[in-house]
Amino acid sequence: MADRVTVIGWDGSPLTAAARSALGAATLVAGAGHHLALPEVPGRAERIRLGSVSLAARRIAAHRGTAVVLADGDPGFFGVVRTLRAPEFGLEVEVVPAVSSVAQAFARAGMPWDDAQVVVAHRRTLRRAVNVCRAHPKVAVLTSPGAGPAELGLLLDGVHRTFVICEELGTDREQVTVVTSDKAADHTWRDPNVVIVIGGPTAPSDDSAWLAGGAPSATPRGWALPGAEYGGRLGEGETEPLRAAQLARTGPRVGDLVWDIGCGSGAFTAEAARFGAAVIAVDRDPDACARTLATARRFGVQPQIVHGTAPHILEDLPEPDVVRIGGGGVAVVSAVADRRPERIVTHAATRDAAELIGRDLTEHGYRVECSLLQSVELDTRAWTEKERTVGFLLSGELPDRNP
Repeated sequence: MADRVTVIGWDGSPLTAAARSALGAATLVAGAGHHLALPEVPGRAERIRLGSVSLAARRIAAHRGTAVVLADGDPGFFGVVRTLRAPEFGLEVEVVPAVSSVAQAFARAGMPWDDAQVVVAHRRTLRRAVNVCRAHPKVAVLTSPGAGPAELGLLLDGVHRTFVICEELGTDREQVTVVTSDKAADHTWRDPNVVIVIGGPTAPSDDSAWLAGGAPSATPRGWALPGAEYGGRLGEGETEPLRAAQLARTGPRVGDLVWDIGCGSGAFTAEAARFGAAVIAVDRDPDACARTLATARRFGVQPQIVHGTAPHILEDLPEPDVVRIGGGGVAVVSAVADRRPERIVTHAATRDAAELIGRDLTEHGYRVECSLLQSVELDTRAWTEKERTVGFLLSGELPDRNP
C-alpha cells in the first residue's frame, strides 16, 4: 500500500505550498494529461494517466511510496475522493481542495448558486439529469462525453431553457457561451464542461435563505390538499383521499418523469412536482390545461402542459417513470403500459371497469393491486355527513423495471 496518498484539486490557479510540497515528494502521480504536464510534477515519479479511477486506485494501493492524485476542481465534490476511499482499496487520503468547477461556472456567470440543484450526467444518468432540469429553475450539470450540452438540449425538446456552457474552466482555452437549449445541439462542445440550465419561475430574492438547493417553497403544508386550494373544481378522479393514495403509490421523486394524463385541475400535477419530480400534464380539454397552468404558477412548479387526446398524444412524449391516469379507460391504460413505466395508477367507478383495467395491466406483466376506497366527509359542527365518495384505486408495478 502507498505510504501516503494526497489528492490535489486544480482549478487553473497556481498550486498552493501544500500542493507543491506533496508533489515534490511524490514517487507516483496520477492525473489527466494536462495535470501530468504541470511543471511541478517530478520527472522521476511514475505517472498514471487517469482514465478509470478504480484501476488507478488499485495501482496506487500496490505502490510502495508516496502517491499524488491530481483532479480538476474540488476532488471531494462528485470527484475521485469517494472512489479512492472505497473499502476495497484501503486507502487513507489527504485532500488539498480547489474551487469546484460548479463554483467556477457560477462565478463566470455572475450568479449565486446556493439555490441551484447540482447533478452529474453520464450516459446512464443523462435522462434523470434532464428530468431535474425540467423540474427546477436553476441546475448545474457536470457533464461527460456523450452526456453533454448537445444531448441535454435534445432531450429537453419542447421545454425552453437557457444554457450557460462553461468549457475547459481554468485553462487558457476557457470559454463561456450562452445559448437557448434548442440551439445547443448545433455546436460541438469541448470537454470538460459544466452547463448551467436556467428557466421557469424563480423564487424572489430572500436574504433568509438557509438550505442549499432551494428552501421548501412557501406553499400550503401537506399533500392531497382540499379542493379549495385548486379553485374548488375537482374531477371525480381528484378527490383528496384518491389523490393521497395515488401519490403514495407513485412515489414521485427528484429525477423522475411523471405523466399526469387527464390532469383536470392540475392538483396531482402540482403535488407530484412539489416532490421534485418533472411532470408532463396531458388533457384534451383546453380549459383543464389552463387551470393546470394556473395551479402550477400558484405553487411555483413548472410542469410541461400538453393539450391533446390520449392515447395518440402520448406517442411523442419522453419515457415516463411513473404515470397517473385520470381518464381514458382501458385504451389509455394499455398504451401507457406499452411504454413500460415502473408504476401506473388509475381509478375506476365500477368493479367491472376495475377488472378490465386490472386484467390489461396483468397481461402487460404488471403486478396489480386494487382497493375500494370509500370516504365520508363530516360537518364537524353537527357531526353529520356532508359528502360520500366511493371508487376503485388500481396500481400496477413492473417487477423487472429498475427504480
